Amino acid sequence: MLTKFGFILLFVFSFFLFPSHSLAQESVPKPPNEETLEAVVTKATNEKIIESDGKEQLHQTLQLTVTKGSIKGRKIVIENGDLNQVNVMKYDVDDKVLATYMKNFEGKDVYLVQDYIRRDWLYLLFFIFISVVVVIGTKRGAAALVGMAFSFFVIFAFILPQISAGHDPILIAILASTAIIPVTFYLSHGFNRKTSTAIAGTFIALVITGILATIFVTVTRLSGFSSEEAGFLQAEKGGVINVKGLLLAGIIVSVLGILDDITVSQASVVHQLKKLSPHLTFIQLYSKAMEVGRDHIASVVNTLVLVYAGAAMPLFLLFTSSSRPFGQVINHEVIAEEVIRTLVASIGLILAVPITTALTAYFIKRK
Repeated sequence: MLTKFGFILLFVFSFFLFPSHSLAQESVPKPPNEETLEAVVTKATNEKIIESDGKEQLHQTLQLTVTKGSIKGRKIVIENGDLNQVNVMKYDVDDKVLATYMKNFEGKDVYLVQDYIRRDWLYLLFFIFISVVVVIGTKRGAAALVGMAFSFFVIFAFILPQISAGHDPILIAILASTAIIPVTFYLSHGFNRKTSTAIAGTFIALVITGILATIFVTVTRLSGFSSEEAGFLQAEKGGVINVKGLLLAGIIVSVLGILDDITVSQASVVHQLKKLSPHLTFIQLYSKAMEVGRDHIASVVNTLVLVYAGAAMPLFLLFTSSSRPFGQVINHEVIAEEVIRTLVASIGLILAVPITTALTAYFIKRK
């Protein structure tokens, strides 16, 4: 039964995630003079270090055999590193790569190496992830995977298309949250009072997080254009997307997953205390559960800060190497955005602990 259910889960995730590359290639037309090929490196010769624009970089001559594309089976030669680049990748024999095939102004064939083909390893890692969750988490873990698939479906089928169409990102994120939270919570933790109070605590904490994010993004005058992607997106969509609202929506969506962990854990603590000591009063339940909650707060806040710091490590290194004082560095929008994202999310998570604890203790005593 478990094996059969695992195959169903694998099919569902494959439907949502794996075909996305082929669908994207079919739905987004390529310019008639440019094509992305898949190839394998058959020879790598003339490897040397050359000087380009005053800097040393790798150069090598690659012979590729095209494995997918309009010229499948053809052998092509590419000079890798002949142009000035920040980082030239080194390719070895049998490496699978993506290459760009196009015509120049004279109508001659031009080939450029894009990147490694690494999707096979990503698929393997994803399969290992599913296997570990299903084997160790059994039915509860399998249900959590279904909930995660639903979250991906809402993001790609509702959130992204609606924002891309120009609708308010904050409203879209809130509407999506009202669908994601109950479905994923009940699938992962069962339909019971513990889960229901965790959902209520999550919604309240999420509202507080959204209000704080709106206030501080507004008063600090963040525009949302701190990343190059935001500028490209605005240019491509012709100014249709509210980039500032997109920043706020990102904060709201990013805090959802951690709220699940915090609120459900606190609700479980209260229920276990009630089972062990049925005669505890509301105040006693709340106080004892908060002793555990404070430890949870410390670990979650540390985790959240380190996750954001790890993701922004290159950015932090760039600014620490600068001679500017701390007050000027932190004033940059790209840094201020990460600070607000981290602190607002942390405040929402901290408040979720006493809110969920109080709600759960109240409804238990009412029973």
